[in-house]
Amino acid sequence: MPQTKKQVALTLDAAQQLIDSWIKKHGIRYFNELTNLGILMEEVGELSRLMVRQYGEQSFKESDKGHSLSDEMADVLWILLCLANQTGVNLTLALQNNISKKTLRDAERHRQNKKLKP
Repeated sequence: MPQTKKQVALTLDAAQQLIDSWIKKHGIRYFNELTNLGILMEEVGELSRLMVRQYGEQSFKESDKGHSLSDEMADVLWILLCLANQTGVNLTLALQNNISKKTLRDAERHRQNKKLKP
């Protein structure tokens, strides 16, 4: 799918609100959490399939036509935002906390990894 011409910055908070509004207006209600977890796994699989074909060693199939990385990534993000809304997770706060955790835990780890040195 083509990307929109006008790019507008969208925070995670705003994205969660946008998804919630869309679900209430067009989707009637959220699917239950387990259904959405299954959908998330399905969407990650579709992204994986496309990544393997584009960056890995598998060739494209006829059924891969019309699929784009951006759209598949957006599908993953969409359902993750749904799950966050359903479970009361503020993704902005969660991401900030996760970055802090990784910074504390991995501050020197990657610098000391010989596999990452040129």
